[in-house]
Amino acid sequence: METVLKEKISELFVKNKFKIFNNDPDEVKALRETAFADFLRLDFPTIKWEAWKNTDLKKVLDRDYNFYFEPAKEHIDIEKVFQCEVPDFDTHIISLYNGWYVYRDKPLTKLPDGTILGSFARAMEEYPEIILKHYNQYAKENKNGLNSLNTAYAQDGIFIYVPDGVETYKTIQMVNILNKEDNLFVQNRNLVIVGKNSKLTLVHCDDSHNHKSSFTNTVTEVFMDEGAKVDHYKLQNLNNITSLINSTFFYQSANSNLTSFAISLNGGLIRNDIRITLDGEGSNADINGLYLVDKEQHVDNQVFVDHAKPGCTSNELFKGILDDQSTAVFNGHILVRKDAQKTNAYQKNRNVLLSDKATVNAKPFLEIYADDVKCSHGATVGQLDDEAMFYIKSRGISEYNAKLLLMYAFAAEVINKITIVPLKDRIDDLVKKRLRGELAICDQCVLHCRNQEKIYDFNIDMSKI
Repeated sequence: METVLKEKISELFVKNKFKIFNNDPDEVKALRETAFADFLRLDFPTIKWEAWKNTDLKKVLDRDYNFYFEPAKEHIDIEKVFQCEVPDFDTHIISLYNGWYVYRDKPLTKLPDGTILGSFARAMEEYPEIILKHYNQYAKENKNGLNSLNTAYAQDGIFIYVPDGVETYKTIQMVNILNKEDNLFVQNRNLVIVGKNSKLTLVHCDDSHNHKSSFTNTVTEVFMDEGAKVDHYKLQNLNNITSLINSTFFYQSANSNLTSFAISLNGGLIRNDIRITLDGEGSNADINGLYLVDKEQHVDNQVFVDHAKPGCTSNELFKGILDDQSTAVFNGHILVRKDAQKTNAYQKNRNVLLSDKATVNAKPFLEIYADDVKCSHGATVGQLDDEAMFYIKSRGISEYNAKLLLMYAFAAEVINKITIVPLKDRIDDLVKKRLRGELAICDQCVLHCRNQEKIYDFNIDMSKI
């Protein structure tokens, strides 16, 4: 499929190699060349591909995008651009601004406990032995055109290294901000390495400050050594025309423990491709997702869990609420290999449709080659329960508030699993606002002009539901 965008990408790659390859070790330069050849062969995914048949990128790829191979020369005060709206949320904030790492003092920070965090590009220069041991070792398992393009093109991103036996005392907050007066095509590459018996809490936020139809293609690799524990939160609150392809690869060693959340509150087209390899006995993965979409928004969650070793467990819970003409996809694939005996793997996807024009395509799938396992999967698509609506309304609650209560109760099963209290409270508040349709309205505005007829003043403790 020869497109104008593919042709433009090919020309820019050849023309800007000296910038893309800048300071790369020879091994990485060779990897980029191979990855770009793979992209030319594999191309952008189309609806003819089984994994992409319900997510059509044609309109997205037909747009004109700009590529920047150097960071902006002007100084960016990230604290003026990004203000975290989570009260009392004490974190290490590390930021990408239009695809480039932004820092106040230095591009890499080494904390007293030995944790290193900062620019992926600078880490490639200062810690090549760490980078080369892990870079593209886990993402290469999913060969598609977008991942290959990222490997070939990405110049910067976030690097986090937690040494053995270290429990990071602060949550690390990765913030990816788009703020440019043209349509950007951004390639971010993140690498997270968590040592033996170490613990990391990571919050990864995607945020847009403009109303341009940018395209972000992010690849994140997370390596968890023996006994490592990672709590990972992916929060997405973008404008209605931005497209985000988010591919995250988790590799788990023995007795490691992963808890992951993918929470999508806004965005034009979002695809979360989550791939987890349980490659050590006794490892566990708890994967959760919540998506609230309306208008013509589209969210696609692809989750692949590879049980490669015996005695591992995985639990998946994804829930979605859809309104207007919005669409969603859930494709959950659990693979249990021949030697992965004593596997426990569970998968649930639940969806509520608020209009007859909203659609969901759900495909839970088990592929089992071992015989001593406990596995189950299920998916439901429906509307709000009429009997529950009648019961709540019979207690004197308006129909609008009754719907709000039922929707919140549906979403709360995922929200209540969040263990960071300030983050849980803020997401709880954002979900309530999103369900009311006021998330895009300035909090300081007293007019609420888009929602004049809705009722907001009710004193019901929804956390008790």
